[in-house]
Amino acid sequence: MLLAQRSGRIPALFAAVQKRRIFTMPETAQDNTNPELYSPHPEVRGMTLLNREAFKRTVVVPALKVKKEIVHTLLKSLKHTVLQRPGLKRVVEDPEDEDSKLVILDPHKIPEFSLGESEKEVLKQLHISPEVSKYNLELTYENFKSEEILRAVLPEGQDVTSGFSRVGHIAHVNLRDHQLPYRHLIGQVIVDKNPGITCVVNKTSIIDSTYRNFQMEVLAGENNLVTKVKENNFTYELDFAKVYWNPRLSTEHGRIVELLKPGDVLFDVFAGIGPFAIPAARKKCVVFANDLNPESYHWLLHNCKLNKVDNKIKAFNMDGRDFLLGPVREELRKELTLAKEQKTAFHIVMNLPALAIEFLDVFRHLLVGEPCSTAVLPTVHCYGFSKHENPAKDIQERAEAALGASLEGRCSTYLVRNVAPNKEMLCITFQIPADVLYKRPCPAGEEPAPKRLRTCKAFTEEDLQS
Repeated sequence: MLLAQRSGRIPALFAAVQKRRIFTMPETAQDNTNPELYSPHPEVRGMTLLNREAFKRTVVVPALKVKKEIVHTLLKSLKHTVLQRPGLKRVVEDPEDEDSKLVILDPHKIPEFSLGESEKEVLKQLHISPEVSKYNLELTYENFKSEEILRAVLPEGQDVTSGFSRVGHIAHVNLRDHQLPYRHLIGQVIVDKNPGITCVVNKTSIIDSTYRNFQMEVLAGENNLVTKVKENNFTYELDFAKVYWNPRLSTEHGRIVELLKPGDVLFDVFAGIGPFAIPAARKKCVVFANDLNPESYHWLLHNCKLNKVDNKIKAFNMDGRDFLLGPVREELRKELTLAKEQKTAFHIVMNLPALAIEFLDVFRHLLVGEPCSTAVLPTVHCYGFSKHENPAKDIQERAEAALGASLEGRCSTYLVRNVAPNKEMLCITFQIPADVLYKRPCPAGEEPAPKRLRTCKAFTEEDLQS
């Protein structure tokens, strides 16, 4: 055992206690002591293969000897002085007296093993000796939080990242280069310290813009990436290695669905496994859902059945542009002629932030004729990333460039989340301007205006003959 008593001072060990053990209670005071004093033993520095035994440490803490029958009363009277750290017992057996217990005190509140006057008064009223004993308390790997373990193991001065995204039983981390030599240890610590996590993966490549998935390495636990998640009272199953899923978008999925009313039509261009489409279908909307990734399409169909909306969603496995030019255009052409009677709202969700804005040009003259009513023009919710100092302005200008029309005063932008330093994800919402959506036929007897020549592909007859 390693004795942690130094120069008569009590080590401030307790900030390293894991918050999910016996006698779990909330912390009541901020710990302002030297964090080095409650770190695991320095010998664990540089460890790459987890050795739990190396984290054992014995420290000396203050304790009071109390008769069994008044332990509960004392705990209530000294509730701000007794040890209140999750994972550690505050009442232990007295090895010298079976009729007594040892009540462990918080060393931060009892400096130099000396009780304050208020504590002494409480003990006097309960006829308890004010003598403070020294108790050897053993800390093990189980008592330290994951961040304390990783801070002790990784090289000094380097960032410690213990955060992760949880996808069912999978923890997804994005490790930095300096953490990679310790990646398997980091993975095992996450499994050990987070109930329900049985697999930890690290992203090894950027997201593929075609299918929105990425290469990953299993760091610890079982090699099983088929998982189940719950979001906004819906259940989804997926293969995390083959489809895109981000638990940080739960609020955004709910926000868009909240905008929909029963009977509305939703076109989900990049539907993934269905987090927009399935809740919309449950809300009695007419839903057309599409995704290019065959695996996403497979799990979309699976989740439609799982959530019992498979007869309410028309699913497609197409390129987003083809989906807009095909099923979306045909449905709009058919439904907008009845729009005066139905008052149906049409929503087009385009959640592919890396590329979606590039698809907006599809709406240029998508339909032919005259609009029935501006009130039923489709509403687009298009997502994009921006590193611009004014992200909202950047997204709007890029959307206007794709549409060939101004959206000033006709759109709104919503900050979805911060993706990385100086990188934001936004949603721009607008009703497609009639002049953009409709190609109006020429009046009878008028010749259409000549098309502007294309600089590279169009030549005059004189040019061809020269």
